[in-house]
Amino acid sequence: MERKKIVITRKINFTGIDILKNYYDVIFIDKTESPTKTLMMRKVKNVYGILCTLSERIDSDIMDAAGSNLKVISTFSTGYDHIDIYAATKRGIYVTNTGNVLSEATADLTFSLILALARKIVDGHLYTMNGKWKKGWRPDLFLGTNVYGSTLGILGLGNIGRAVAKRAQGFNMKIIYHNRHQLSKTIEDKLNVTFMTFDELLENSDFLSIHTSLEKDNFHLIDSKELKKMKKKSFLINTSRGSVINENSLIHALKNKWIAGAGLDVFEKEPLQSHNKLLKLKNVILLPHLGSATVQTRNRMSEVAAINLHNILSNKKPIYLVNTELEDNHC
Repeated sequence: MERKKIVITRKINFTGIDILKNYYDVIFIDKTESPTKTLMMRKVKNVYGILCTLSERIDSDIMDAAGSNLKVISTFSTGYDHIDIYAATKRGIYVTNTGNVLSEATADLTFSLILALARKIVDGHLYTMNGKWKKGWRPDLFLGTNVYGSTLGILGLGNIGRAVAKRAQGFNMKIIYHNRHQLSKTIEDKLNVTFMTFDELLENSDFLSIHTSLEKDNFHLIDSKELKKMKKKSFLINTSRGSVINENSLIHALKNKWIAGAGLDVFEKEPLQSHNKLLKLKNVILLPHLGSATVQTRNRMSEVAAINLHNILSNKKPIYLVNTELEDNHC
């Protein structure tokens, strides 16, 4: 019997892909970079499933190009704002993601940024590597700020935010947070966190770490008004979605010392272009979207993405379903 065709939008060389090769005719769009929309529309014809990454915009045009066989779009990511969920649900197409698989790795990276910003680790590394350290120890060389005992603000206390909070406990940090809905006292006591209003969070954080998803309500949630409310000695860390912050406002704030610095793993437009003014600032640490970039996490993400896709096509429940309104239609 002829095997069903599925398409993987780019080369993903992790363990989960072997699972799919055992069951399907797997079509790779043979590129290390995100393919063009035109190429994707050509490659998805008559496929039953699409496995994509967060770099590919999967809209109604792509779905229609695939045709009536398309049953599932499985994304190799936790975020799914690159997929038109409404269009997929309307067509009865299941959308799945990797859930909280990357929470611990992203929390590790978040705390790496906190430490690197506070202790000027990148500056010190470059200073040493470039041969500028010529006079030995100095009492005023690269003075940073304490992480231990400082106040950590967490915007969005979901899986990643909670993982960051657990790490902060080891640094005896005062942990404050803001969510759309306050958590139960049991969870707050377990994580040693205190709920604050959004404005209170901005005003009281020494380090403000963003872990909210990207939705219409929080597009440019951090803008000039919010940045002005932060402490002048505070740091902003973002490992969630770039568009939660108005990047132009952040650049202005950093230039004018409204805040001390920022550690960013995500941006409004990726990759960063050479003309982006963030690249000219000295009080930033900029990373190329490395939140989940460990071998173990990426392997597990690929496995979850593969199982999600295979389960839908095998009439079984996926591990993580985004458009849950379709759940009743599935075994």
